[in-house]
Amino acid sequence: MLLTGIYPAVTTPFYPDGRLYLKKLEHNIDRYSRTPIAGMTILGSTAEVVMLSEDEKADVLRVAIEVAAPEKVMMAGVGHESAIKTVEAAELVAKLNYDVALVRTPHYYRPQMKPENMLAYYRFVADRSPLPVLLYSVPPYTAYDLPTEVVVELAEHPNIIGIKESGGMIEKIAEVVNRTRHIKRTAHATEVFNAFTARMMMGAATREQEKEKEELVSVAALAGSGAGTGSSQSSNPKPVTVKVMRKKEVGFQLLAGSAHKLLASLDAGAAGAVLAFAAPAPTACFEIYVAWKDGDKELAQLKQQRIVDAAIRVGSQMGIPGLKYAMDLNGYYGGPPRLPFLPLTGEQRAEVERQMADVRN
Repeated sequence: MLLTGIYPAVTTPFYPDGRLYLKKLEHNIDRYSRTPIAGMTILGSTAEVVMLSEDEKADVLRVAIEVAAPEKVMMAGVGHESAIKTVEAAELVAKLNYDVALVRTPHYYRPQMKPENMLAYYRFVADRSPLPVLLYSVPPYTAYDLPTEVVVELAEHPNIIGIKESGGMIEKIAEVVNRTRHIKRTAHATEVFNAFTARMMMGAATREQEKEKEELVSVAALAGSGAGTGSSQSSNPKPVTVKVMRKKEVGFQLLAGSAHKLLASLDAGAAGAVLAFAAPAPTACFEIYVAWKDGDKELAQLKQQRIVDAAIRVGSQMGIPGLKYAMDLNGYYGGPPRLPFLPLTGEQRAEVERQMADVRN
């Protein structure tokens, strides 16, 4: 599967009393779908995923995939401490027609998480997951950094397509990219070399079948009869084969996780990024990526510098409460976080407003 571009790490909306606010999730997903992002990540760290019940996770996953535009790549966080539970979560999101299973490193028993444990865990999951697996190393939250040697070895597994590397170390990004260059795979793509996933293929086939049904019904109506051959054909349309327009060679794909280091990550070999800061500012992050892709180094640096302070202060230091308030400023619904997070103070809100003044959509 082709993984390029920008993927916002979608937040989970709550009512003030802490209940899921699914209508606002619909609003956010619909709005992201209208931006030039490549896709979305549901139930990542920014979604307050560790504070959600299993039923709440299922509701969030269902609503997001129903509303998302069909051309957007949809990733779902499925990582649990148990390998068996992780596989069960991957099976659930596959049934919901997600494209990628994002698997966070197990970390609760951190002292025992040796390289051999991680290799066994991820191979167990990848062997059984019905979806392609994206490794997820996020040491700011787990205090565990997936070792480069383990990543390189896991990259050989045919169902592990890449890693979301959120450690923010450019040297590690460059090393992983360099040491996995030998891996070559083929991915489906559109005519402009955007991702074309199995879910998109099924959707295209369905649309073609619906179109054929409409055409057959129209022909029957013109013939003056709803019965006979025309009616039979309209109720049983012939199978439609949708051809993938292109194929593209891809390697082991690395997605960066630090917005304030996005340009440096791309220069180091990242294919794109899954960004918490893209939740309130998807277009601003995309502008960095597209300028870099077009080879306009000066513009890319200008766009990067524009978001650096806000990405560090709002995204990294204030975290989810800050990101959610920034979303409120930019036309998305952020709303309150869940305890033990606290809402921002008036002084903090004013600071977010200052930081985001030049980062509008």
